[in-house]
This record gives sequence, C-alpha cells and structure tokens, in this order.
Amino acid sequence: MFSSRPYDRRFLARANEEDGFGHELLFFDARLEDATVRLAEGSPAICAFVNDDLGRPVLAELAAHDTRLIALRSAGFNNVDLSAARDLGLTVTHVPDYSPYAVAEFTIALALALDRHLSRAYTHVREGNFSLQGLLGFDLHGKTAGVVGTGKIGGIVAETLLKGFGCRVLAHDLFPNDRLRQLGVEYVGLDELLRESDLVSLHCPLTDDTHHLVDRRSIAVMKPGVMLINTSRGGLIDTGAVIDGLKSGRIGNLGLDVYEEEARYFYEDYSSRLIDDDELSRLLTFPNVIVTSHQGFFTREALEQIARTTLSTVRDFAEGRPLANEVRSRPDAHDGRHGVAA
Repeated sequence: MFSSRPYDRRFLARANEEDGFGHELLFFDARLEDATVRLAEGSPAICAFVNDDLGRPVLAELAAHDTRLIALRSAGFNNVDLSAARDLGLTVTHVPDYSPYAVAEFTIALALALDRHLSRAYTHVREGNFSLQGLLGFDLHGKTAGVVGTGKIGGIVAETLLKGFGCRVLAHDLFPNDRLRQLGVEYVGLDELLRESDLVSLHCPLTDDTHHLVDRRSIAVMKPGVMLINTSRGGLIDTGAVIDGLKSGRIGNLGLDVYEEEARYFYEDYSSRLIDDDELSRLLTFPNVIVTSHQGFFTREALEQIARTTLSTVRDFAEGRPLANEVRSRPDAHDGRHGVAA
C-alpha cells in the first residue's frame, strides 16, 4: 500500500479484518516511484493512489519482482502507462464508484465558498473585523452553469445546480445523458458553453484530448468574470494561462482541488518548508482563488467504499475470478462514466 496515510491505514485495516479478507497489508507512507519501487519486491499485488508513478520503468521493476496486480484506490488512472502494463502482463484495476456524491458536494461547496467569500469572511471575523466590505457575492439562482463531463460526478453537479439552485445548466459530453436532458440540462458545444456560462465546472478524465482543455484560447472565449471550478484532474488546466486570466479579470473566481504539479506537494505538510513552485505560489496569493489539496473524495463513506472495493478486487484476482473493475482501455474510451471532446 503506497502513499498510505493514517486514515488510509485505518479504513483498509478495518475492512480487511471486519470483512474477512485476510490479506497481509504492508503500508508505506512513501509515493511509488523509481526510488521506492523496491519496497514492493515480492508483493504479488500493490495498491497505489493518484500521485504515484506508474510509468513504464516503475512497472517494469514491479513485474521483474513478481508483482502481477496494480490495484488503484482511485477512479482515475491517467498516471498508469496502460500499454506498458499490458506488455508486461500486469493487471490494472481501479475503484470507479466510491462516492460520486463526495466529489460533487465538494464542488458545490467550493463554488459557494468563492461566491460568498467565506474564507475571507472567516478570517475577518476571527480578527474582530465585522465589516461587510469586500464580501459582496451574487445569487447562483438564475445564473448559467456549464458542466464539462456529465458522468456520475458531473451529472450530480448538473442536477444539483439545476434543481437545487435554479440555474440554467449547459453541459458538454461526447455521450449526453438522456435523463439529464429530460430534466432540462442543455447539451451544447464546448465553445458555446464557455461563452454563456457564469460558472464552469470540470468533470472529465485527463486524456491526450483533454490535456489543457482550459488554455489561453478557451479562456478568451469565456464570459468575463467567470467562476472556474476543477475537482477532476489538474492537467485539464494550463496553470499559466489561468493565472493570466485571473490577472486580466477574465476569470473572476477560481476553485481548484487539483493541480497539474500536485504530486510533490499535495498530501504533504509544507507549512514550515519552502514551496518553490512559482505557479502554485502565485495562485495562493489571489484573494479570489481557493486551492485545496485533492480532498474532494475525502469522506467516511468514500474511504469505506474504496477500502472494500480495493480489497475485494485483490481477493478476486488471487482466486482467479473475473475482475469487474479491470482497466482495459484509455480513459478517453467511453466506459459508461464520461467522455469529453476537447
């Protein structure tokens, strides 16, 4: 178990015992990468997380030392070289459905916190400042919200904005959801969504087609003052372009739970260390930006489901059963969750 924090260990160990899986679990705080791959020597299965390195060199080292299963405790698998895994005879699984509500609710929380300046308001009051100056927000009701990717998470976000807040909801997806259409969600081209939306929320996988989906060209298309939310994958956004968009005012509010170069920083405590990533440091200076450290999934329900699904997958693999969660294709192939055209 790589990149395992105390909460991972607690939920995985409890599920292993209470559900009778009986696996021998070895926990490592370290990320899986070239320098740490030898820790897995002799393990028939390894469990990795979103920022672990599962490129060809690491996979080759794992395969050379008897690993046969890569069990990801995440839905995304863009950090895995799937062609290398196939060449090396490695099976890759993931957890596609842990709790879409966790990430969807966090997305809405980010939007509300930005809109109503909750971070600044909290700080002001803690300092004895009860003025409302600088805290003016806007009603979400009646605004146009654009949802890019309407799989399970994006679909919940779209429905919540539509039915819960009275937004007009535009969506873009290669595979439109008929139920959302019947509810009143309008499927449109990406540029139309960007032009008309007051809020844009990203819920698509990271692929070659969606890498830097939000770049200088797409930001220029957006409505001035747009709120942009990304709780999916950091690589969907060109960070430098977004910083310029914030400086120009084209982007009015930005909420990020993911960051393109997050692997070094997220899930670590840098409070007494230097953050020498210039773009991340710059983002943290804007008063209209909230950056969180990939915590959208982080609920009790989600961690329980991740633990059960991961451990049951390892058991099924060991017993030669079919693997319902096996990753067989790149995430841009339609897998019933979402596929988005850039």
